[in-house]
Amino acid sequence: MLIDFVGLGSMGLGMAVSLVKAGHTVRGFDPAVARVEMLIAAGGAAFKEDDQPADALVSAVLNADQTRAVLFGERGAAKRLRPGGVILSCATVSPAFAAEMEAQADEAGLLYLDAPISGGAIKAAAGQLSIMAAGRSAAFDAAAPVLDAMAETVHRLGDHAGPGSAMKAVNQLLAGVHIAAMGEALAFGASQGLTPAQVVDVVSVSAGTSWMFENRAPHVVEGNYTPKSKLDIWLKDLGIVTDIAASADLPVPVSSNALEQFRAASEAGLGDEDDAAIAKYFARAGGVSLPGDR
Repeated sequence: MLIDFVGLGSMGLGMAVSLVKAGHTVRGFDPAVARVEMLIAAGGAAFKEDDQPADALVSAVLNADQTRAVLFGERGAAKRLRPGGVILSCATVSPAFAAEMEAQADEAGLLYLDAPISGGAIKAAAGQLSIMAAGRSAAFDAAAPVLDAMAETVHRLGDHAGPGSAMKAVNQLLAGVHIAAMGEALAFGASQGLTPAQVVDVVSVSAGTSWMFENRAPHVVEGNYTPKSKLDIWLKDLGIVTDIAASADLPVPVSSNALEQFRAASEAGLGDEDDAAIAKYFARAGGVSLPGDR
């Protein structure tokens, strides 16, 4: 297939390269030219205005505003799809927004798959993501070669856009809460004279562990907060969770509290660091030290 790919960040680049490895022709775009050059080095190409129409468009940008712009803005990439081409939208957005984008795709004679992703950069590069997908059967059929190349598991959640994004919100609720709990636990351990390394060694083989703990806590042990996933992303993702919950009149006190902690950490200047830096926020509040933050 001829595939246009917009958004070559930590996840997107690996996804695009997985498509190249599967034998597809991939034309990529990202504001960071170096990311496009990395795709070209892996066998892809740069997105060009005068190229032939694509069969599929994958959008792996940050949020709803970026999704709307790259799909249907003045220079939106959806205009470069062939009639009946398929859009796979992978950003974390609200179910209502996903449904709106599907309706706009319908008006343009295009197929739309609500297809948020999970798994991290390593699994993205290996073509082993979990994709929470929803859309019409025709959209699934058209997107099948793309999904096969990028995902280890495709969860088929509904026959219209929305349920995929709802499920991603459920996942992000848990992931955000787990990262906040990880940071609090490491700061708590430090206040009791335990090193982060000791806490990680024990908790990783005990009942209190989680995937997020095992993935993020080593960043704290190493004192390395170079962003793989920025702390500020959780203001968006947990904000989506609380907005959806409010529209359903459902209280979500645990995730709401986690959101407040991320917001406070961002206001304290940690927003552009790795989200594991939430541990530094808790530690500083308690007057304890963590590696890389003395």
